[in-house]
Amino acid sequence: MNFKEMSRKLGLEEDEYLELVELFVETSKSELKDLQSAINNKNMEMIAGFAHSLKGAAMNLGLDDFIVLAKTIEKTARDLELEETAKTAEIFREKLDNFGDF
Repeated sequence: MNFKEMSRKLGLEEDEYLELVELFVETSKSELKDLQSAINNKNMEMIAGFAHSLKGAAMNLGLDDFIVLAKTIEKTARDLELEETAKTAEIFREKLDNFGDF
């Protein structure tokens, strides 16, 4: 990902953008713990809510891969597809773990 280009698109200095991305990673990791708890409890409404929040945060930063994954989690939760929701949440978590190494 080209952070310089993304920061320019959003009208931010690169260091400001990187701070926001770092905050996104930290916040998302916390939300993913709550999301996993909702998955374990099969609370599809809560899952969809957490996914919607993750999607919005990713959209604000132009993080397309995370947007797609959060949309999928939200959709599968609303469609009551718990297994697919859990798989996609795990992919989101793995991608986030790797993304934090920027």
